[in-house]
Amino acid sequence: MSLKSILAKPFAAKIYKKVQKWANNPIETQEKVFQNLIFEASQTVFGKDHNFKSINNHEDFIKRVPIRDYEALKQYTERMVAGEENILWKGKPLYFAKTSGTTSGAKYIPITKESMPNHVNAARNAILLYIHETGNAKFVDGKMIFLQGSPILKELNGVQLGRLSGIVAHYVPKYLQKNRLPSWKTNCIEDWETKVDAVVEETLPENMTIISGIPSWVQMYFEKLQKKTGKKVGDIFKNFNLFIFGGVNYEPYRAKFENLIGRKVDSIEFYPASEGFFAFQDKQDEKGMLLQLDSGMFYEFILAEEFFDENPKRITIRDVAIGKNYVMIVSTNAGLWAYNIGDTVIFTSIKPYRVIVSGRIKHFISAFGEHVIGKEVEQALKEAIENTSVRINEFTVAPQISPESGLPYHEWFIEFENKPENLSALAQKIDNALQQQNSYYLDLIVGKVLQPLKISIIQKNGFQNYMKSIGKLGGQNKLPRLANDRKIADALNTEIVPK
Repeated sequence: MSLKSILAKPFAAKIYKKVQKWANNPIETQEKVFQNLIFEASQTVFGKDHNFKSINNHEDFIKRVPIRDYEALKQYTERMVAGEENILWKGKPLYFAKTSGTTSGAKYIPITKESMPNHVNAARNAILLYIHETGNAKFVDGKMIFLQGSPILKELNGVQLGRLSGIVAHYVPKYLQKNRLPSWKTNCIEDWETKVDAVVEETLPENMTIISGIPSWVQMYFEKLQKKTGKKVGDIFKNFNLFIFGGVNYEPYRAKFENLIGRKVDSIEFYPASEGFFAFQDKQDEKGMLLQLDSGMFYEFILAEEFFDENPKRITIRDVAIGKNYVMIVSTNAGLWAYNIGDTVIFTSIKPYRVIVSGRIKHFISAFGEHVIGKEVEQALKEAIENTSVRINEFTVAPQISPESGLPYHEWFIEFENKPENLSALAQKIDNALQQQNSYYLDLIVGKVLQPLKISIIQKNGFQNYMKSIGKLGGQNKLPRLANDRKIADALNTEIVPK
């Protein structure tokens, strides 16, 4: 055991105590964050426009600051991008994290001197809490890979610009530099497929202990490893025992990953975004991720079913309930104010506050009033293939409003690794599981407004082909689980296996 792994345990114990301190005092912690945010931004353009000096509590904040998405905040972000100072936060941002907006084109999310440590420390703390819980620190001596975007940054009016994962790559601690893969040269490759091929060549001879990334793109890496060697990933990397992931729900991929690896490995779930690192899994045996309450971010929540009302009720963590689906609103020390990040979350615990990401407020199906969300389709699929040999590579769901014959239905586009013997029986299992979770959907099926769902099989690598066709292959890009229209469905027509 190296000195590094020996020292990791007392450091992990220290961080655990620090996290417990704010996790056990959540209301006071969030109030302190709120007051600090308002004070620090009172002299900014946004602070003056919204009279921050008169804000003393959350009720004042609600009156002064409306909920905004990126489009509504654009009048301020455009001034920052143009090089102006003291707009949303003090001075200039350190970085702009460039993301692909679905409605606003490219988005430029500010990252400031105050907010940058949140992105770095949360990831570090998640790993340290895992060490504290399990006592396992051997992996710090091995090689670690983080599949991410290019770290090459550009300059825009005095501010560095790049993808979030590329920006974070510049903050890998010195004590991990020698352990980290891929190399800088490989990490800078823009074409995703070329990059993954290079990653395979670099990692094959190494002692890989941690592998991290969005599951769908790690899956591509694993498949290429297996194709090249003819071995399971767990046999290639004997000491690989920790998978770190974020961005999407891991459950639809779990069976496929365990098959590719050849054994079970521990995992840690992250909830990172350009707007902030919101949560991470702090316990192996607990469902949900610990909400980061002491990281310069103030949270508000709105019931998803009320979000599109004229004046939806905005609440703080003090009033949230377990099991409810909320739209999460954040105000941060990067200068985002009452900002709708677009995610919906469900609290699994309030002592401490843990959440799961249930979907996107814009990614749902309610073409017929069914209000089906991402968590429900993922859970229905998980239940349907449990204890079977069926394995799924990827899937998405869309409404079929005008079928050639019969009632409308939900169309599921699924790329199978192992196909079911009876596709109709699987479709019925998924449909029954969805009916049990969603009473609106049940009523529509029973009332003969909808017919049960139908499955269209997507050919091998069909979803990768689709993502490539729209310029979103790899990196931080994720396939939406749900759409309320046929845009993705129509684009997948060329990838459907003929019946």
